[in-house]
Amino acid sequence: MGKVLIVVLGLLLGLLGLGVWVALGLIGVGVGSLAVFKPLLPVYKLLAQQAWNVATSKEILALPLFILMAEILFRTRLSESLFSGLAPWTHRIPGRMSHITVLASTLFAAVSGSSAATTATVGRITATELLNRGYDRRMVLGSLAGSGTLGFLIPPSVIMIIYGVLAEESILKLFLAGVIPGILLAGSYMAYLGTVSLLKPSVVGSPPPPMTLGERFAALFNLLPVLMLILCVIGSMYGGIASPTEAAAVGVLGSLLIGVFQRTITIKNLCEAFLQASRTISMIGLIIIGAVFLSVALGYLGVPRFVAGVIQPLELSPFMLIVVLIIFYGLLGCVMEGMSAIVMTLSITLPLVLDAGYDKVWFGVFIVLVVEMAQITPPVGFNLFVIQGLTGDTISSIARAALPFFLIMVILTIVLAVFPELATWLPETIKLRG
Repeated sequence: MGKVLIVVLGLLLGLLGLGVWVALGLIGVGVGSLAVFKPLLPVYKLLAQQAWNVATSKEILALPLFILMAEILFRTRLSESLFSGLAPWTHRIPGRMSHITVLASTLFAAVSGSSAATTATVGRITATELLNRGYDRRMVLGSLAGSGTLGFLIPPSVIMIIYGVLAEESILKLFLAGVIPGILLAGSYMAYLGTVSLLKPSVVGSPPPPMTLGERFAALFNLLPVLMLILCVIGSMYGGIASPTEAAAVGVLGSLLIGVFQRTITIKNLCEAFLQASRTISMIGLIIIGAVFLSVALGYLGVPRFVAGVIQPLELSPFMLIVVLIIFYGLLGCVMEGMSAIVMTLSITLPLVLDAGYDKVWFGVFIVLVVEMAQITPPVGFNLFVIQGLTGDTISSIARAALPFFLIMVILTIVLAVFPELATWLPETIKLRG
């Protein structure tokens, strides 16, 4: 069996090293491994069956709609509205307007589901405004890198949908499981920013001109579009009115109405949104098909059982297993995009975690957190490239600025391992449709 694992890893590293697309690499490894070690198995029939199962899965229907919603929102003035609505309420707390990045990312994440879309949409206005107002560059870049990852944790989340399909777990339960950890992560970011500003007041710029209470309340109307969209999308799911797919369809309609209301939607950028969403979902769909097929192939080859048999004699405690997985995914995130790392390893890591006593819902939140770490881990952290495109800073400088926020995510992941109820309490308490 050790020979099988060596061949599988060798094929995988070889194909990816040659620059083969991740999806085709996963399928190639599955086909090649089965051809060598299970030559009598009808490989192509198995591949076709798994591709059909993924393509016709009702859980995956929400994915293209949420991606389309994020693409449409990216082409509206929602970021300007978030900044205008939040700015008047932050100047009296430690850290002042530095908190806008976290708050705006939290709100946008609740209607986006994408880390990259959250970073790009929020960052294109907040980064410029804060830097122009004299805020410390390192703090601005770091907070944007960390806060942008909230797009994966706070529902609706594209990664959670992908995990739910692969792990055969309820999407609604996963969405609920991300609420408390998402709020805790955003709160931790804000606590860090406030603490830094108290210890080093020079990191925050000059205070904005004073505003009356009436003016501040008037500014809240700028948040009305995103709050209404959150209510329609998230509220309909949590209230048991709509399934994730139905809520995503409502979200697409809501994002179109926001674009029409703000007069930012044109035939040209609407076509661009549809085209980019089609490209993204095609890429993700292929990767999911490849991951599911490789998972089935590894099951036929007995690789998960072999790995479990190697690790079990080590007698790792559940907590130590999680620490090992954090290190493993952290190192993997240095050389591989987060979603690809998940789909390539889930068939092996999920059984280990279940054997340790954790459940699928908890592991879904854990896996999202480690993917968030990969988003800001050089050299391939995608959020780092998004911020580089916005600010022109080097990847290394952005990564250094993001380091405190990376460590905050590591700490929260460890806390989640010690207190898994932080992720499982809401799904166990609230009964939802679907």
